[in-house]
Amino acid sequence: MRTALVGYGLGGAAFHAPFIATTPGLELSAVVTANPARQAEVAERYPSARLLSSLDEVWSGKFDLVVITTPNRFHATHARQVLEHGLNVVVDKPFAGSAAEARALASIASSRGLMLVPFHNRRWDGDFLTVQKLLSTNALGKVHRFESRFERYRPEIKSSWKESGDPADLGSILFDLGTHLVDQSVALFGRPLTVHAEIATVRPGARADDDVFLSLSHENGVRSHLWMSALAADLGPRFRVLGHDAAYVKHGMDPQEERLKAGESPTTEGWGEEPEESWGTLGGKPLRTEPGAYQDFYASVAAGVAPVSPQDAVTGLEVIEAAKQSAATGDSVAL
Repeated sequence: MRTALVGYGLGGAAFHAPFIATTPGLELSAVVTANPARQAEVAERYPSARLLSSLDEVWSGKFDLVVITTPNRFHATHARQVLEHGLNVVVDKPFAGSAAEARALASIASSRGLMLVPFHNRRWDGDFLTVQKLLSTNALGKVHRFESRFERYRPEIKSSWKESGDPADLGSILFDLGTHLVDQSVALFGRPLTVHAEIATVRPGARADDDVFLSLSHENGVRSHLWMSALAADLGPRFRVLGHDAAYVKHGMDPQEERLKAGESPTTEGWGEEPEESWGTLGGKPLRTEPGAYQDFYASVAAGVAPVSPQDAVTGLEVIEAAKQSAATGDSVAL
């Protein structure tokens, strides 16, 4: 599949290009960026890829797949343009600014027989794959609480659209880190029945929410507790999954992101493996973390199989909208 990558910031450079370029069945045919420094980086690292300056140049390029990794506010607009030009599309998170926008995109893709794939790569984190395996083998017994955290300590405010106070930028921590946490919870336990949220802006000078807690109740009785923060001076466990028979506790982040930022290739031997000192515990005993496998996302795309359903992205956005309502009223919100 001849693939055009639209955007070459951190997402395009670290999370998309290395996998498109190394996945059998995909070809990184073009990169769209108007930034001269990024164009130079692409030319050096991917010399066979065409350099394009705007999305409009894609329409005459005879591509099969377009990957959207532009700033958040453009995701839905750019995805709609791609679909209306009859091309398959992968859309970085957040998939859209609202559940209604997401449903409209899914409708267009369905009516035209096109692949529309939300990029929820964190389903291929090694620690998440470990949790999936423990649930599938009933190693914890009946699970009653799922705790998941993306916490950082970044007291300084960055000058970035990701920390913008303009709601159109979709730059809050709820849209940024929260999208991952909600999607992982939905993938494990299904669409929540109710949402309760606490949303705060705690850093001096911050304009977007930077400290959020969500409680989701699921039909099977599991309650998901999700934390995301930019001002956590002491980081909690990445996962704490409590079952009737045992608990799984894991600290630290999946190593794939840092390796990608360092310029490593996903074809490197031992890719996704975590050192033993970083493993979590099952019942208090060390448990090997499953290898992370971001490459599996694009392997599915190359095979013509959507690895994430647009409906899951719709559900995630419904949860975010309910969270905002809950935080405003102090009440739990039924989906």
